Amino acid sequence: MNDQTTPGAAGGCPVAHGGAPRLYGPEAATDPQGLYSRLRKQYGVVAPVLLEGDIPAWLVLGYRENRRVLDNPLQFSRDSRIWRDWREGRVDESSPLIPMVGWRPDCVSQDGEPHQRLRAAVTDNLNAVAGRGIRRHATHYAHKQIDAFAGTGRADLVTDFAEYLPMLVLTRVFGLAEAEGRRLAESSNLVIKGGADAVAHNERIMGILGELTARKRAEPGSDFTTGLIEHHAGLDEDEIVNHLRLVLITAHTMTSNLLARALQLVLTDTSWLSGLVSGQLDISTVVEEVMWNRPPLAVLPGRFATADLELGGRPIKKGDLLVLGLAAGNSDPDIRPDADVSVQGNQSHLAFSAGPHECPGQNIGQAIIETAVDVLLHRLPGLRLAVPPEELTSTASTWEDRLDSLPVEFTAA
Repeated sequence: MNDQTTPGAAGGCPVAHGGAPRLYGPEAATDPQGLYSRLRKQYGVVAPVLLEGDIPAWLVLGYRENRRVLDNPLQFSRDSRIWRDWREGRVDESSPLIPMVGWRPDCVSQDGEPHQRLRAAVTDNLNAVAGRGIRRHATHYAHKQIDAFAGTGRADLVTDFAEYLPMLVLTRVFGLAEAEGRRLAESSNLVIKGGADAVAHNERIMGILGELTARKRAEPGSDFTTGLIEHHAGLDEDEIVNHLRLVLITAHTMTSNLLARALQLVLTDTSWLSGLVSGQLDISTVVEEVMWNRPPLAVLPGRFATADLELGGRPIKKGDLLVLGLAAGNSDPDIRPDADVSVQGNQSHLAFSAGPHECPGQNIGQAIIETAVDVLLHRLPGLRLAVPPEELTSTASTWEDRLDSLPVEFTAA
């Protein structure tokens, strides 16, 4: 395939459409880092790729190029209404890309003043709930999760702990019933995973959050949902429900993935575990290492070129879709010539995005993870990996690379 292939050419499809590298499918699912490396070698810091449904896009692989896109909304807008393939009818409403890339009345889908108004409502209320006992809620649910397996001496810290804990905390923060937590966690994971069921699970989430909003209008409380309803930015019904969806899916999937990866690092490298137990390290240092090497979102959707321009030597056309390779950017050899060297103390990773749309809830996720790991280490004496580290497997989608399981053994309570 010609390395000057342009997604904007030939009516929005790459030349030799079937030959473009796919960012989904078997290769991407089993070896995403290998795929990024091969794309970098073949195309440089910006590569033409195909997303689900063979929709063309540019994958940004370079660290500096990612920062340029993230920091410049005037050139690279988050508003997908300018996406050419969508405007010209090549992307159907039922596409699994729509829950991740499609336009919504939320702060992530807009720039400028509309973005600032909506983001203020989110950040103000995230700050408010963070001060109302996030760590207390995380402690409560961490103990509750551990109670279920503490007497067995064995557990899978993905399915028994990390997979659901963040959502259980979020249900309390949102004012939802605890019983909704597992259903919402499963649906959120499937929205991020993509595939045939993504749209249906997105609709399930929207239905639950629509009912929650109606209930909180009638019975307000000291929760995130009520805070959005009453905020001086004056969000309408669609804006409220879509921001609940945005925070719920993003906070849960990123935090659960990051928690699992932090536990994996601690249990596969005894120096990290001994440092935590002895007090020489704190969990924030572990999380920082993971955010550089295994960010919870490997690829961030998406930005749209507002004019014809050049990026990384590639001719980007107005309306082209760009997806941001956060994992690839973090491992860019131009900024990390030796990827095995620790990055302790360096917080310039891309894991939480950057620029005007940088994740506003990262402190809440960090609080949940720090609390969860602290409770786990205190509750489970003799905690150790139950299989050789090389037997641990991961499964990637277009957007994330998720640990499949983390079997452990410990002294039963």
